[in-house]
Amino acid sequence: MPVDAKYTTSATASGGGRNGHTALADGTMAFDLVVPKELGGPGGDGANPEKLFALGYSACFLGAMRVASTQTKIPVPDGTTVSATIGIGPRSEGGFGITAALDVYLPGLPEEEAKKLVETTHGICPYSNAIKASVPVPTTTRS
Repeated sequence: MPVDAKYTTSATASGGGRNGHTALADGTMAFDLVVPKELGGPGGDGANPEKLFALGYSACFLGAMRVASTQTKIPVPDGTTVSATIGIGPRSEGGFGITAALDVYLPGLPEEEAKKLVETTHGICPYSNAIKASVPVPTTTRS
């Protein structure tokens, strides 16, 4: 399905991929990357692709929820948060894969409205759309 991109950005990784450095072309962000101990690396301070994905997915989903709110007429309560948990590991078919889960906190919103808002958001969020064919995203909705 074609996408009419209204915004693009670019980053370059160097030095060893997961154990190197990555920076945005516009110079606004750069990260030293460290392989987690769980994947055989030294661990410690530094980012990794899964941390960066969790940051992006949680923010993107919350932003998409505001769009879903206008479509469903269900308000996004003050204090709403979205937490994304991203994992990585070997796939049974070979290679590596990711896991994703979302925890959406919608304080005071009735349960049925919360579930409808989150379901609608999954259809809008670019991250959800990008991975929906290959990564199940269990979602906990709390009010």
